Amino acid sequence: MTIRVRFAPSPTGYLHVGGARTALFNWLFARREGGKFLLRIEDTDKARSTDEHTQVILDGLTWLGLDWDEPPIFQGARLARHQQVADQLLKEGKAYMEEDAIRLRVPPGELAWDDAVHGRISFKGEDIRDFVILRSDRSPLYNFAVVVDDIDMQITHVLRGDDHISNTPKQLAVYRALGSETPVFGHVPMIHGPDGKKLSKRHGATAVGDYQHLGILPEAMRNFLALLGWSPGGDREIMSKEDLRSLFSLDGILKKPAVFDTTKLEWMNGQYLTAKSADELYPLVRPELAKLGLNGNKDAVLKVITAVKTRSRTTLDVARQVAVRLDERFVTFDEKAQKEIAKDPTGYRASLAGSVVALKHAPDWSPASLEKVLRDLAEERNVAAGKIFQPIRIALTGGTVSEPVNELLSVVGKDAALRRLEAASLE
Repeated sequence: MTIRVRFAPSPTGYLHVGGARTALFNWLFARREGGKFLLRIEDTDKARSTDEHTQVILDGLTWLGLDWDEPPIFQGARLARHQQVADQLLKEGKAYMEEDAIRLRVPPGELAWDDAVHGRISFKGEDIRDFVILRSDRSPLYNFAVVVDDIDMQITHVLRGDDHISNTPKQLAVYRALGSETPVFGHVPMIHGPDGKKLSKRHGATAVGDYQHLGILPEAMRNFLALLGWSPGGDREIMSKEDLRSLFSLDGILKKPAVFDTTKLEWMNGQYLTAKSADELYPLVRPELAKLGLNGNKDAVLKVITAVKTRSRTTLDVARQVAVRLDERFVTFDEKAQKEIAKDPTGYRASLAGSVVALKHAPDWSPASLEKVLRDLAEERNVAAGKIFQPIRIALTGGTVSEPVNELLSVVGKDAALRRLEAASLE
């Protein structure tokens, strides 16, 4: 049997991170098992479905690296097929007319399945009651249309959010009425915010596209989403696409809700940023610099990216730090820096003035030479090296954390660094 799974979004909004996680689980399962990953666009809500939303969903999946194996199916184009199947059930006496709608007969007895995540789940047919499968205007209901589509698409496994558990007994009743074999159902845990409530906009960004624009890398987002409700076992967290494909299994899907922790996502993104070269990051950083009105020399930008990427969390962070180092107009003093200056403003300015004099006599502007000059200055003044380094860091970046100060001076450049430090010493 060839595994066939599907992701079936409704194009009435953007690609939610929960939907993206469901798509990823389906894709990983299909790829691990040598199966097929299919797309079905459930566009039956004509009032709210748009081509724009469809394209955003497809773009989001592509950005995440999730490719599909057959052209997408559009549910709205299958209306005649849904009507044909409903009419056949009516003809066979498995459904009946009521107020011009077609209602499925749900026989008494157990409607149960062995869920790939939760184990045995059972409902009583008596509790489900007969339900409408085709409205009086001849449009299909969700629980009917998805079954007809899944049968025609030969779907073998239905992996979806566990908010669909309540839909499953109705869908089982449709499979039974059509005499079709049921797929394996697996209901994955919901995604919650840090407060334990269902993830929503009150927790921040919830659309995949938002995170792309916030400077998250697709490989980091994919890695992070995979670990929301699935565990490979052990403490492993950073995993490539190939790692995920080889390790993913339905057995590893957890039952309890997952927590979307933005801090964790940014940490993970930082790991991927660190691993990339400046050349790889340049195409992502350059457009952000252009938005800031900064078109720096490529070699200069690459040098700064190399210096700052290990302390960045997003590509926007990288761009901001590049801008600060290449143009003093982007320097703003954060709260910690302001407090540091306020402790001893005279000493801050005096330290910078002394550093300027020493740095002007540096034999060259290499990081090694700059470090020696500043450490010699600290020794001469009988103070800790940090007392010399920190005022320079604050003056050049507006913050109290950066790459080593000798590297910072190197990437800012001799003329610009001396000019900026001298100006700060006179303020």
